[in-house]
Amino acid sequence: MTADPYTPDLIALAADIPHLGRLDAPHASARKVSRICGSELDLDVCMTDGAVTDLGLEGRACALGQASASVFARAALGATLDEVRAARDGLKAMLQAGAPAPQGRFAGLTVLEGARAYRQRHGSILLAFDAAVEAMEAARVRAA
Repeated sequence: MTADPYTPDLIALAADIPHLGRLDAPHASARKVSRICGSELDLDVCMTDGAVTDLGLEGRACALGQASASVFARAALGATLDEVRAARDGLKAMLQAGAPAPQGRFAGLTVLEGARAYRQRHGSILLAFDAAVEAMEAARVRAA
């Protein structure tokens, strides 16, 4: 039997996402939509010296996607593109291959380990990280 992924910790994260709202003058933005469930997320980012200095999120997602966005937003300030990309790839491996949850800055993703069996929600869970990688890559290109 699969464990219920909707733990009190996950629900608390989903209900309290920092950095909600769009930025007035982002260095770059990205919009991601999950093809399967229709969850969507717009992410704005500002970066200095290769690290996130400000971000804004706006979207609509299930509790699992909201919890993932909350973990991202709580740890993103100061993160580099390499850190966010590694966390995204680790999250994907955790969901799809049963790998351990990412460690370090984004270790809070352990709260989503129970979502492995819910493949239809994986796209929603990855939205914030996919959008962040895209926006950070765009910001880096613009800064060069």
